[in-house]
Amino acid sequence: MRTEQKHKLAVRRRWRIRQKVNGTKERPRMSVCFTNKNIHIQFIDDTTGVTVASASTTSKATPEREKLAANATSAKTLGTLAAHAALGKGIKQVVFDRGGSRYHGKVKALADAAREAGLKF
Repeated sequence: MRTEQKHKLAVRRRWRIRQKVNGTKERPRMSVCFTNKNIHIQFIDDTTGVTVASASTTSKATPEREKLAANATSAKTLGTLAAHAALGKGIKQVVFDRGGSRYHGKVKALADAAREAGLKF
């Protein structure tokens, strides 16, 4: 399959998911983005368009960020950090936006770690 076609299908998949997944002030959207080297998590209130809390492998608040990468073990640690950041802002329930990725591997590891830390999906 051509790379242009793959990109077009991925964009359509993301938009299809975003039509169904919306965050509110009481239950924001937990958006997950995986790049080749980093992981970014944002808690977004879609009614006002504001990012309430965030966590990333590149943020200065992340301990030992040089050792973290875009793999399953780093996703576990970042999932717990993101959950603690959200709980610190008073967020207990979220809507999980996996960004078009399949729910296995590092996406599943991140979600399970966030659940164990106290977030409800």
